[in-house]
Amino acid sequence: MVSKKVTVTNPEGLHMRPAGVFTKEMSKFESDVNIVFGGKDNDGKSIMNIIAACIKCGSEIEIQCSGPDEEEALKKAVELVAE
Repeated sequence: MVSKKVTVTNPEGLHMRPAGVFTKEMSKFESDVNIVFGGKDNDGKSIMNIIAACIKCGSEIEIQCSGPDEEEALKKAVELVAE
């Protein structure tokens, strides 16, 4: 498993549109992707889980990837959150 802490920079946080883009991209990977926020694990491939987490701008999240392509998945996830 690989992980990295990232600060959400999108002014609107991970709302509907960014969450949709994130889950679409993460679904391309075999690895499991989790977003840890507020002490809870959220499935990074589930738009409903991400929206329900209420991740706002300035929030620090931890992205965890586990599986055969975990390094690539983590790199892409961090890139998406940083945009």
